[in-house]
Amino acid sequence: MKKTVWAATAVLALLLSACGNQAGSNEAAGSSTNKEVPATGGGSPLASPAASPAASASAKDGIEVDKGILNHEITLPASMFTGQDIDAVVEQAKKDGIDETVKNADGSITYKISNSKYKEMMDSMKQALLQSVEDLKSGENFKSVKDVQHNDSFSEFTLIVEQETYEGSFDSFAAVGLALPAMYYQLFSGAKPEDYKVTIKLQDEKSGKVFNTLVYPDTMQK
Repeated sequence: MKKTVWAATAVLALLLSACGNQAGSNEAAGSSTNKEVPATGGGSPLASPAASPAASASAKDGIEVDKGILNHEITLPASMFTGQDIDAVVEQAKKDGIDETVKNADGSITYKISNSKYKEMMDSMKQALLQSVEDLKSGENFKSVKDVQHNDSFSEFTLIVEQETYEGSFDSFAAVGLALPAMYYQLFSGAKPEDYKVTIKLQDEKSGKVFNTLVYPDTMQK
């Protein structure tokens, strides 16, 4: 799936909002650090791409989450920073209280955050998804949508719609609006980039029949 700049911005916003309330104390204590990893050579375990599972796996061009005992390492691929000043991104992360930021040799960036802040970030993503579901169910923006059902992991959704109205409008964007944040939720939960999927079934309210099934990100690659 192609990564876009706006997607990177959304992901970074989640990271920074989860750690933002630590910014003042971290700057005062000097606890936030940022490092640039050389292409070869030694260094600390975190600074070396070969020694860091999250950093070394970033070559897959996907988001990588390494869950440690006390901290989480989240690596975003270089493709998510296209057109951006990487040094400025690293510096901003430092100002916003990210525990540690590593600029890897392949252009990816690894963020190190505490387990408590990781949980806070995931809770924020979950609440945002639940709010999106409620907004869809209201029918305010997508008139054909009458109800939305989903599983706990946000990997499967069923949109119950008026089929005729749905197919004669732009309401298909409702599925995209759920799929994108749901995919990021799975990735940040630790799903492998090659394994995560979001399935959205379209069910006619009147007949109860599923008339289409969309699987993301496969649908976006067609």
